[in-house]
Amino acid sequence: MRVKYHTLEAESDEEDAMDESLPAMNRRKSNDNYDMRKVASLQVSPTSGDENNAGPAALQHHPETLPDHEPVPYRLYRRRYIGLAQLVLLNIVISWDWLTFAPISTTSASFFAVSESAINWLSTAFQFAFLPISPLVIYTLNKGGPKRSILVASALVLAGNWIRYAGTRATDPTGHGNFPLVMLGQILIGFAQPFVLAAPTRYSNLWFSDRGRVSATALASLANPFGAALGQLIGPLWATSEAGIPDMVLYTSLLSAAATLPAPFIPRAPPTPPSAIAASEKLDLREALRELPRNRAFWLLFVAFSVYVGFFNAVSSLLNQIFSPYGFSETDAGIAGGLLILVGLVAAAFVSPFVDRTKKYVITIKILVPLIASSYLVLIFIPSTRSVVGIYVVCAILGAASFSLLPCALEYLVVVTHPVSPEITSTICWSGGQLLGAVFIVIMTALRGGWTGEPEGTMMRALIFQAVVAWAAVPFPMMLGLWWFKGDVERVAGEEG
Repeated sequence: MRVKYHTLEAESDEEDAMDESLPAMNRRKSNDNYDMRKVASLQVSPTSGDENNAGPAALQHHPETLPDHEPVPYRLYRRRYIGLAQLVLLNIVISWDWLTFAPISTTSASFFAVSESAINWLSTAFQFAFLPISPLVIYTLNKGGPKRSILVASALVLAGNWIRYAGTRATDPTGHGNFPLVMLGQILIGFAQPFVLAAPTRYSNLWFSDRGRVSATALASLANPFGAALGQLIGPLWATSEAGIPDMVLYTSLLSAAATLPAPFIPRAPPTPPSAIAASEKLDLREALRELPRNRAFWLLFVAFSVYVGFFNAVSSLLNQIFSPYGFSETDAGIAGGLLILVGLVAAAFVSPFVDRTKKYVITIKILVPLIASSYLVLIFIPSTRSVVGIYVVCAILGAASFSLLPCALEYLVVVTHPVSPEITSTICWSGGQLLGAVFIVIMTALRGGWTGEPEGTMMRALIFQAVVAWAAVPFPMMLGLWWFKGDVERVAGEEG
């Protein structure tokens, strides 16, 4: 977006009167803690510049000397990558922790002397933990910013991992692990997840320019499923038998602890905003929660986002149980889960910069959503072929479409809901996805079974349920841009200039 001369002049006038107007700004404000005196007098480079590139001298004078139609100059800081790297690390280890036991569900069930359904509850409880903590996440991100949210998540990750490790070492006389203690640690890590999973849109809005926000959001958000891929691939290698489970949890705990170490040292906020949308005033929390339910485009995105994130989480947790009745090994399922995520990351690496440059949010969403639903439909039939190549291909396509959709949808939410602060919409949507993910795991586990001729323990009925609901969600994002919903997007576009 390009804000013109008159917009900059108005911002300069407002900044000159900052001390006098401050009490009146409590209703619509930014909580980003920019140094507003620096904003008013900053000698800056264009939006694409960096803190060590001063830019043309003509851009360093008072805004009134700028020619008409000249883009407003905003400054980028190289230190923005420090906090982004910390978000990436935390999202990786938290997601790895989530799926620690899922790819070795049979071995884990034997080690803890519980059923595979109980092992599923380690993933399910992790996702349910997202909901009760979400109001605190919104408040923390809104009032304290990404750094405070990262610090809270780091503390919970440390506590949860070492409690889980204690649960694998505190064995009973028969040598079985302490499952309730492991569940407690898993829930604590589940509490940590929303503090970093909902933070990327807030962080990219705070630190990155208009041409970099989608890519920054993609990098931080997709680190979460990348961690899941590592868990799917590495977990079965570390725990080839019951005796290997305590060491697997120890290694995971050490990596998680290392990922939390930089958290106290990341910068809180840039001295000056990187873009017009970052510099603009946001609705306060109470007013934002009143405004959001009236935004029709938000609800279209919310339904699709929640359903597809929910099913992605469910499939990631149940992948071994989907494939094992047809003779596939835990290693085969782990590779399929790894491809689901790694191919998705590669696809997102191409799609996210494209959307950053072109802003083709709606058409991208409308292409990817039917592709995701089609993948769930094919997944009904592919396990019975007993072709390992077939399950790898379907998982790769599903991952590519799902991962490409995720950052595009999150950033489009920021656009259509402005001036609502990004952490509010992202937390609400992620909460919907985590809730449905947990519900879908419960439902799909209960639907285990098939018809005559299907192997024992098949998930055929569960996969049919999944495909039906996935296709039922398709019409919602396809209505984006239609006349009834254009008003929300056009209103926001007008506000952004």
